[in-house]
Amino acid sequence: MTEDMQVRNSSAHPDVLSATGFPYACHFHQSSEQFGPEEIRTYQVYLTNEKKLAPSSVLITVAALRFVYKVSLKRGSPFEDVIPAPKKPQKLPVVLSLEEVLHFLECVGSTKHRAILTSCYAAGLRISEAVRLQSQDVDSQRMVIRVE
Repeated sequence: MTEDMQVRNSSAHPDVLSATGFPYACHFHQSSEQFGPEEIRTYQVYLTNEKKLAPSSVLITVAALRFVYKVSLKRGSPFEDVIPAPKKPQKLPVVLSLEEVLHFLECVGSTKHRAILTSCYAAGLRISEAVRLQSQDVDSQRMVIRVE
């Protein structure tokens, strides 16, 4: 596996190796070559339920296991289907009430900064859009902001 990583110019640093199949093999006290789909599933359940790893951490391990089985051990597509990637939970954004927005804007000391934040909030601008905003982009007669 280390040679396969080197051929692909991947890092063979100990931290990268520890994220790959080595902890998996240590967990079962056997070589990865002897494992089947049931051991892979058991290991994923262990990482999720007992070690309480975040989905992004489990995803790194899944990618490493897929590398071990597909590249190093040359086992084909059944193992790709057996090693599912966890989904990241979708988080809804926090929506402030009108009172909370007004209170926030009142706390801003500088009139200039308050005007900038009010414009950003009212127009739904991203930070990068607000930073690039120039005076010629604001048409005060038509009450329109041009965003590029």
